[in-house]
Amino acid sequence: MRRKSETGAVQFRYIWDPIGLASIALYACNRLLLKPHLPPHEWFFRGHFNDLLLVPAMLPFFLATYHWLGLRPHHRPPSAREIIAHVLMWSLFFEVLGPRWLHHSTGDRWDVIAYAVGGAIAWALWNHLPLSQRAKSQGLGV
Repeated sequence: MRRKSETGAVQFRYIWDPIGLASIALYACNRLLLKPHLPPHEWFFRGHFNDLLLVPAMLPFFLATYHWLGLRPHHRPPSAREIIAHVLMWSLFFEVLGPRWLHHSTGDRWDVIAYAVGGAIAWALWNHLPLSQRAKSQGLGV
């Protein structure tokens, strides 16, 4: 259930966000249960599924920290700007700087695409209006 403020706006639950918690659970299941049993040539679940989960799993922790530091004064769901900024930051760190500093990692543009797609899906889930509210706001009277 999504919490609403007194004004009726949906409040973001930060580390208790159900989308974030589900993403962490999916990451753990893939990493611990699925990947060990996949053939070496399987590319999606071995290589990119967990990258799709980066934004929905980690952004709530970053936003909670920003809120705690007073840098995020509201409790609204993550904005497109916040998601894009973190996708760019994580892409730079994990795919450009990381491989230069940590010689056991490699930069992969497909990972950047997975971060962006995961961020877009997370944004859509975090910021959606229920169908009945959407219809009312568009004057459809459903």
